[in-house]
Amino acid sequence: MDDINTLHRILSQNRVIAVVGLSADWFRPSYFAAKYMQEHGYTIVPVNPRYAEILGQKCYKSLRDIPGGIDIVDCFRKSADIPPICDDAIAIGAKVLWQQLGVKNEAAAATARAAGLEAVMDRCVKIEHGRLFGGLNWVGVNTRVISAKRPRWLAY
Repeated sequence: MDDINTLHRILSQNRVIAVVGLSADWFRPSYFAAKYMQEHGYTIVPVNPRYAEILGQKCYKSLRDIPGGIDIVDCFRKSADIPPICDDAIAIGAKVLWQQLGVKNEAAAATARAAGLEAVMDRCVKIEHGRLFGGLNWVGVNTRVISAKRPRWLAY
């Protein structure tokens, strides 16, 4: 499910994000999204065999090499590459398999759900965070979230 309440709960309760396919190039979407989430209090764990370090964090070759617990596995890979990442996410005990914008592998999502993970497809963690926790509406974006609550200020 990726309704507003589910996305809000996922981003509120899960603070450690393994970003599979994170690039060290500042102009890449994966870098931009990971940097944004890091600046908003999330722990980013880069997963890319090409780098030793990204965003000041040790970079791992695969999800199975990560020593600590992971809440969200954020996939910046082609849809066809998702099934083995899903298997690794299940093996390490992740809570959420998150497929980024343009990434949609229904079979992997079904496998993740069957193993007890939540699955989000074709959504960006950065965009959803901005939409649900304030910020996007200030620049004229219709977030489709109506609330009488004042947004909490973000710690930049």
